[in-house]
Amino acid sequence: MQMVEFLNLKAINKRHKEAFMQAFERVLDSGWFILGEEVKKFEKEFAAYCGTKHCIGVANGLDALQLIIEGYKEIGIMKAGDEIIVPANTYIASILAISKTGLTPVLVEPEIDSCLINPLLIEEKINDRTKAILPVHLYGKLCDMDAINAIAKKRGIKVIEDCAQAHGAVYNNKRSGNLGNAAGFSFYPGKNLGALGDAGAITTNDDELVNVITALRNYGSKIKYENLYKGINSRLDEIQAAFLSVKLPQLDDENQRRREVAQYYSDNIKNENVQLPYSKNSAILKLTDNVWHVFHVRVKDRALFQKHLTAYGLQTIIHYPVPVHHQDAYKEWAQHILPVTEKIHQQIISLPISPVMELTACKQVVEAVNSYQP
Repeated sequence: MQMVEFLNLKAINKRHKEAFMQAFERVLDSGWFILGEEVKKFEKEFAAYCGTKHCIGVANGLDALQLIIEGYKEIGIMKAGDEIIVPANTYIASILAISKTGLTPVLVEPEIDSCLINPLLIEEKINDRTKAILPVHLYGKLCDMDAINAIAKKRGIKVIEDCAQAHGAVYNNKRSGNLGNAAGFSFYPGKNLGALGDAGAITTNDDELVNVITALRNYGSKIKYENLYKGINSRLDEIQAAFLSVKLPQLDDENQRRREVAQYYSDNIKNENVQLPYSKNSAILKLTDNVWHVFHVRVKDRALFQKHLTAYGLQTIIHYPVPVHHQDAYKEWAQHILPVTEKIHQQIISLPISPVMELTACKQVVEAVNSYQP
């Protein structure tokens, strides 16, 4: 029995080793390491890939979301004390981006099957202080953007996509990053498009917002030593930009391989004790092109299930064990009643999936899951 890794980053990146070395030498020989030609090149390529006018390379995914909000504050669209609607079951970074900019996150329950924000619950949370909806495309699945954009248009508020787990996902023939007013991406190494360190980006079609964020990411400056805003240091570095340019052309093929693995799981996992990551009747399957950042399932006794899979040589990960409203960082939310969110966080577990998984490993995963009995 072989050990099946959750995500083999060595194998994923080894295929690009020669191109990485050439990219590294190119940057080294240039002598320019911050906001140079490699960043410009990747920004142009990624904007074209997403179908947007602009891409701004930044240090990480959290900064990407935070800079979007700070940009809207500088423009005058948002201010401290305003509210942004966000799913309750997201990773804490989505929440931090809102609270760190002085705005208030308003938590909305997800749909139990998709684990994505429930559009039917959004409008009741909107008031005069609401300035944006921040849908999070968790696990490689896109939210119901038609419904979300319709609400936003009706109420005159912005839509900020969190695309940290949805690189290349497609909704009605448009890619993630081009489905709202602005979007934040993370290129953390484990993402579908992963750098070899921390990295992030913002995509948008808003010229004014880009003009502000381009300065904000660089100490609030466009001209050296002249500071327009109280900015931060959040710049995508030249080496990571060069590495990302190497990997971007292969992203669609790698996403397709993830879909093939997910299809194999969906066709062959037949355990009634294990809830697959969608409902057979879910409209989300008709509207999106999932890139399967993770293949998550739900089980009632997660600890027992994980122990069983470990005995079969499978490495699994829990995304995420503790909901944000139960974290010490947000202890003021401890009394929130969010039953769907809590159920998801108690039951969800992610199976191995990656673009380098072979059929033997997929079969081992299916065998292990199907043999589980609580």
